[in-house]
Amino acid sequence: MSRLSSFLCALLMAMPAFSQTVTLNAREVELTYPAEAVVEAVRQATVAAQVSGRLVEVRVDVGQRVAKGQVLMRLDTREAVESAAGVQAQLIQAKAAFERTRNLHAQKFISGAALDKAEADYKAAQAAAGVSGAALSHGTVTAPIAGIVAQRHAELGEMATPGRPLMTLHDPKGLRVVASIPQNKWVDVKRMLKAKLEFPETGQWSEATRVEVLPVADGRSHTMTARLYLSDDVKDVIPGMAVRAHFVIGSAKKLTVPPKAVIRRGEVIAVYVMDAQNTPRLRQVRLGEMQGNGEWEVLAGLSVGNQVSLEPIQSGITLKNPK
Repeated sequence: MSRLSSFLCALLMAMPAFSQTVTLNAREVELTYPAEAVVEAVRQATVAAQVSGRLVEVRVDVGQRVAKGQVLMRLDTREAVESAAGVQAQLIQAKAAFERTRNLHAQKFISGAALDKAEADYKAAQAAAGVSGAALSHGTVTAPIAGIVAQRHAELGEMATPGRPLMTLHDPKGLRVVASIPQNKWVDVKRMLKAKLEFPETGQWSEATRVEVLPVADGRSHTMTARLYLSDDVKDVIPGMAVRAHFVIGSAKKLTVPPKAVIRRGEVIAVYVMDAQNTPRLRQVRLGEMQGNGEWEVLAGLSVGNQVSLEPIQSGITLKNPK
């Protein structure tokens, strides 16, 4: 073997092998319309006080998981207890009066009208006793659904009045996303009824299991409300989070590049493109929106057939420290 051949073999062996590359091609991607959205719970309940009373016990706090029927709070029901005792006494008296009147009526000593009045008084007393018993039970506030305590609206020692919110619960298993879409996009969105959800903070994507558009438009903003339901396996998502909904409105062929190939340095966006000698060359590009396949749309700087490095950091090190 000549000296030149030996040198070329050694040079080829010293050159790094860029196995992590991808050849760019125009792909069929879904055209989407992005819209800002918010996560909300499908099953949510705000527990309110049904009787007046001071809050004397709070058993759970925000973030705790509770079971259906579990005691959340207790109110001071001493006034209700006294009222119930008075109603029970009236019930006993009305029952005794009704029984006496019935016996007298059987002996033909009083009229049927008197018997009817005694019976009516007895039934009214029974109804009042039932109402007082229900009011007494309302002093114990229980969870109407199983879920997580999302918010507490009252503190220990505060006065509760009928209708005042005490706690808000939500079921974490059923979540959906609510977005507003303009009236001119309603037909396109309704035709496909398909969407993908982007969670910018966590970087995860999820496909909506079901999309529904409410058949009502807002008269001021001229927007429609869309509901997108999440699958139960989506993690790190809670009600109130901001989400970006990508509604599918069609399809087209576009040149895309994987996110892991993109380098961002301030306002500069670039990728490493392999040249004819398999050497990475930094090339500035202009990107569009993230597409449904999870890749960035290429607007300028790349063309079909370019081989792009999927290891941009290693490619930069190789250029700075050539062997």
